[in-house]
Amino acid sequence: MTPEAVQELFTRSDGSYGFARWGRPIVPVVFGIEGPTLGVVKGAIEAVVALAGHQMAETDPELGANLMMFFISDWDELPRVPKLDQLVPGLVPLCARLQAAEANQYRQFRFDADGSVKAVFVFVRMGGVLANMPAQDLALNEAVQMIVTWSDRAFSARSALARAGEVVILRPDIGEVIRASYDPLMPAVANDSSHSVRLAARVALRLAAQQQ
Repeated sequence: MTPEAVQELFTRSDGSYGFARWGRPIVPVVFGIEGPTLGVVKGAIEAVVALAGHQMAETDPELGANLMMFFISDWDELPRVPKLDQLVPGLVPLCARLQAAEANQYRQFRFDADGSVKAVFVFVRMGGVLANMPAQDLALNEAVQMIVTWSDRAFSARSALARAGEVVILRPDIGEVIRASYDPLMPAVANDSSHSVRLAARVALRLAAQQQ
């Protein structure tokens, strides 16, 4: 995991570098699934938050829940969710664009005054390539995607997940990037690529220690 590789994870399509992590405890609420699958999703969130060394809470004093995940069968379901348009301005045209693009997922981040992550809205359309994806794999992938503001192309060429025998796991290098991102000595927000050099150095130290 070189500085260049880390830099690519946070460099957007327009060439700008942007990183932010959560600045408050994460309070998830999940819509559209129930029973065992709900437990799988919440378990994946808890695991990734624990990996980061961050915190979860029962409620956010300002928002109630600050990680809202919606699992749907089609984009036209979202405008019918009561008051969702108040939380996500421009919901109707957004859903029209997602429908036209045949998108299967979308995330919208909100930020506090200092630039750290305040809330995330996650929308997953359970169709196409996701229709046959095991719940555990999908849940882990979504949990990883919300923990920091990755680039829009961070995992376009290679998934954040990897197969270890019969089990799908988080790639160890991505796991170490997440750990390093939440190091108390690292900034919660960064817009300069020099941030990636500091991240890569921490990742390299941890990976080297694990190999000894």
